[in-house]
Amino acid sequence: MSTLPLLPDEGLPMLPEDTAGHRERLRGRLLDGGGEALLDHELIEYLLMLAIPRIDTKPIAKALLREFGGIGALLTADAAALTRVKGVGDTSAAAIKIAHAIAIRLLKAEVAERPVLANWQALLDYLRADMAHHAIERFRVLHLNTRNMLIRDEVMSEGSIDQAAVHVREVIRRAIDLGSAAIILVHNHPSGDPSPSRADIQITRTIADAGAAMGIVLHDHIIMGLNGHVSLKAQGLI
Repeated sequence: MSTLPLLPDEGLPMLPEDTAGHRERLRGRLLDGGGEALLDHELIEYLLMLAIPRIDTKPIAKALLREFGGIGALLTADAAALTRVKGVGDTSAAAIKIAHAIAIRLLKAEVAERPVLANWQALLDYLRADMAHHAIERFRVLHLNTRNMLIRDEVMSEGSIDQAAVHVREVIRRAIDLGSAAIILVHNHPSGDPSPSRADIQITRTIADAGAAMGIVLHDHIIMGLNGHVSLKAQGLI
């Protein structure tokens, strides 16, 4: 019995010829109706099809969504986690990561176009897309100028699944180096619950006091989670 040859990078049979019509229909729906015309697994299927065109990517797309629970978690997953799914090699993982990078770049550009405080929803959309699904806690600082325009967005630390090391002096020193007039702190809760811990509140107040002594305003500390976000300023905690 003859067998279909394997594509080395993915280890799966090459695409049978009778699926060409399916791909044409997907392409037509995408071009006519935009992304809203495709289901989640079809979006991923089409993305992977562009990266590994000789393989049936529909079962791989469905397996990825099952494994990660949705598009958001899938796009933010690291390459090593992606390649543990059968049929996903470096080529497919790179396609997924480049799609995520483009989406984040687009959202960040919208934040950078206007003063952050007057463009708050765009900031929240950007932070949610970039942070809400991460399995490891990350702490970042957004640096603003005197017009509250974003001048730098930096990840200051990455922690274990439930904590990130935050050093007050490093945060303030970096703000001084960049000439920041104000900062916004952001971190994620991998648990999904964005409720601030006692430690979150304490470190926020410590940074606020240290910044005030140097003429640097702390506008807010935002905690992102799958279940939403919390603004410590809106909660009256700073």
